[in-house]
Amino acid sequence: MFLEIVTPEATLCKSDVDSVLVPGIEGEFQMLNNHAPVVSSLMKGTIKIYGEISIDDEYQDRFTEGKDNGKWLAIESGTIEMNDNKVIILVD
Repeated sequence: MFLEIVTPEATLCKSDVDSVLVPGIEGEFQMLNNHAPVVSSLMKGTIKIYGEISIDDEYQDRFTEGKDNGKWLAIESGTIEMNDNKVIILVD
């Protein structure tokens, strides 16, 4: 699936990934390839991204190394949309 993470200042990531875990307002949930369409609000927490992710060098410092070769991004809040195998995450 294709992942795009956008802030008010920049697009942090545009990459194909294996899975994404996000801090939803009802609890953490995961999206895999060909997941059903989803729109949800996100709360303060960590986005966990798994797979061969491509992050622009300019934004590498916003991500940390997670477990199992994942990349983690701490957020304050946001919104996520999954549709047609594309995930767009808008974060603050």
